[in-house]
Amino acid sequence: MARVDTGCTCAMYYLFHQPVTGDTRARCKPMSSVVLDKVTKVYPGDHLAVDRLSLRAENGEFLVLLGPSGCGKSTLLRMIAGLEEITQGDLWLDGELANHLAPRDRDVAMVFQNGALYPHRTVRGNISFPLEIAKSDPAKVRERVIELSKALHIEETLDRRPGTLSGGQRQRVAMGRAIVRQPKLFLMDEPLSNLDAGMRTELRMEISALVRSLGVTTIYVTHDQVEALTLADRIAILNRGVLQDVGTPAQIYNDPATAFVAAFLNSQQLNLLAATVHTPQNQYVLLDFGPHRLMVPWSDPRAYAISQHVGGRVLIGLRPDGLAPVPESYDGPAFYGRVRTLEYHGHEWLAYVECGVPAVPVPEPPDPHTRANGHQNGSGGLGSMLRRLMRQREEPVTQDEPDGQPQGSGIHRRADLIVRLGVRPVWRAGDAAKVGVDMSRMMIFTTDGARIDPPRR
Repeated sequence: MARVDTGCTCAMYYLFHQPVTGDTRARCKPMSSVVLDKVTKVYPGDHLAVDRLSLRAENGEFLVLLGPSGCGKSTLLRMIAGLEEITQGDLWLDGELANHLAPRDRDVAMVFQNGALYPHRTVRGNISFPLEIAKSDPAKVRERVIELSKALHIEETLDRRPGTLSGGQRQRVAMGRAIVRQPKLFLMDEPLSNLDAGMRTELRMEISALVRSLGVTTIYVTHDQVEALTLADRIAILNRGVLQDVGTPAQIYNDPATAFVAAFLNSQQLNLLAATVHTPQNQYVLLDFGPHRLMVPWSDPRAYAISQHVGGRVLIGLRPDGLAPVPESYDGPAFYGRVRTLEYHGHEWLAYVECGVPAVPVPEPPDPHTRANGHQNGSGGLGSMLRRLMRQREEPVTQDEPDGQPQGSGIHRRADLIVRLGVRPVWRAGDAAKVGVDMSRMMIFTTDGARIDPPRR
């Protein structure tokens, strides 16, 4: 059969239009698993995009790949689809080694960020095209297209062309074209990123319901934390081509493996503070922040792991909802400070409290590009940054410096603690503040960002 000129590459063409066997199937036939075993991708110029990544998507699972732009998510998806070659490592699809399988032989459907529709065909023609190529029964094709269009709420657009549709409608059409083939595996590359917030929410719910009703293994790429938390059965978080953590949304959010994961899965900025560890007369573990101290009793399951760092520094992560205003009479763990400013977010207020403890930047993993070229990261390291920040504790905050920026420090001195206040603020800017700490919500990391107490998975 001659290839139709659609503007797609040959590989993409086969992703969309591989023949469908058994066009009367009501459901897709789920793939047993997708396994990536120490997969590496190096582009020309020794650019390391994915670094020895091992990951498994189970049968019928909705797995979300989450991370910042440029972390290797889309590259990983394209290797699974066969649009990119794997430099090293193995890819197993349904128990079969797939490194050298052509895209048409992988039984994969991919939905792209821009939809990739055919502008000269109607919505009906776009959705039905894979079945037409497979020479399916025209009557059954029409029935299947109408059924899908109703599920996707685009039945009124069947005779329109893509240029007359909204962004959300175009993505629904792209979803329909992928689903109609009834593949074994769905790959979705940020399909909602070009839509407004309201449309993303609506289409997100539809994608979740449709995919789960089909029971198809799905790998979904996004940089949006809300999408990941609401859609995923499990989330895999990447940064600079390195897998940071894998787990259910609750595991990843409540029990993150690294400081990067804790900070990335946070609607507000994570409070990340440096503390020195002491064990006074071995009675308890003391976290010394300079002007403030927090005590960890030996009954705390984390105490022994923290005590292994006596005399050294650790990083303490506190989410804004793990902090709360408390009265002056409160005798539990707390920080003292002054409210610098308040922010209104509609459903809640946030307070920025200056308490003399500098915030620490989130540790980044080493740049994989430097590892690929055999070089060391020349950034100076987090240790030097911590030492510089600890020295700044002794420097007074000059109130007349613009935006709280100490002259000559080179580091922005922002409010140290972000505290969630709820719908009614109990403080005003300039008030003295006592901030209670929920010690059960406190996360402890080494200076390179790894968890001190292993996360439970």
